[in-house]
Amino acid sequence: MPRALPLPRLPWGRPSMKVVVTTGVFVTTLWNLRPFLNPHRVSREVPSHTEPLVVLVWEWPSKQVPNISGDVCRELYGIAGCSLTTQRRLLRRAHVVVFPHTRLQANRDTLPKEKPPGQNWVWVSLESPSNTKALSGWNQTFNWVMTYRRDSDIFIPYGKLVPNRSATINIPEKTSLVSWVISNYHRTQRRAEVYRNLSKYLHVDIYGEANKKPLCKDCLLPVTSKSKFYLAFENSIHQDYITEKLWRNALLAGTVPVVLGPPRANYEQFVPADSFIHIDDFGSLAELATFLKTMNSSRYQQFFSWQKRYSVKLYADWRERICTICTAYPSLPRGHVYPDLESWFKT
Repeated sequence: MPRALPLPRLPWGRPSMKVVVTTGVFVTTLWNLRPFLNPHRVSREVPSHTEPLVVLVWEWPSKQVPNISGDVCRELYGIAGCSLTTQRRLLRRAHVVVFPHTRLQANRDTLPKEKPPGQNWVWVSLESPSNTKALSGWNQTFNWVMTYRRDSDIFIPYGKLVPNRSATINIPEKTSLVSWVISNYHRTQRRAEVYRNLSKYLHVDIYGEANKKPLCKDCLLPVTSKSKFYLAFENSIHQDYITEKLWRNALLAGTVPVVLGPPRANYEQFVPADSFIHIDDFGSLAELATFLKTMNSSRYQQFFSWQKRYSVKLYADWRERICTICTAYPSLPRGHVYPDLESWFKT
């Protein structure tokens, strides 16, 4: 408590009761205001840092585990207070444990035998429901889900458009009409059926293992960029399932995507309506082929108007995806468990 201020005295030497009360109120007010009058002193009393959020990845999603030592989330992505590890001995210290579905075995034998109080488990998948098996065995297991779906607890898209200030359009030189990169071709897939019918009306340059023309990692974009249009056909049709076929193979390459996937309205929640062509826009594939073959230069350039306002950001590094857990952590629900994971994911 600070020393009391000297009381003002009346001419005959004794302070009045009114002066005593007023002075007491004044001193009390100064004491209550001390944090505002001396903010630097208070800030030194507050801890300079809090405990980092420990995120344990039970098994890394890709075969090769990158370097995650040190403060990798802050150094690479500006996300502070986030510690990634694959050391299972740190299970009891982990706030969050990540389980990629592609690494889960058919039974629970490889999971932790116990779950520390307050710890949250995250189920992770970038595959569509059509390509995700054995979900029924994971009921009442995971607190949060982390997928490409926008209604996930932690949303991890394949890509997105980010604002830029370039106000310029860059369209690479074109030497062909339509291209398609395909590795897993199955005749029963919808995209295979659409391709077979579309190819009756125009020629498609096909690359990838399915056509015995594999492209190296650094060769794909230079090849697809030479085509005016790219077949961004998804392997299955599901809400929000919009993959690198749109983001990398088409938009980033500087070609116009012709998409086969969820409805147009769903695509428009990710990219501008005038940045792509949806096969559902046409009454037949013959009409689509005619539209592509007869498009003039002015109309074609309109598909690139988005470049004046945006750039493509790809999410290709699992470290970045997992670091986003720390960003979302404060707002994630507590005490929730998915009772029927398969029902949620396949809805």
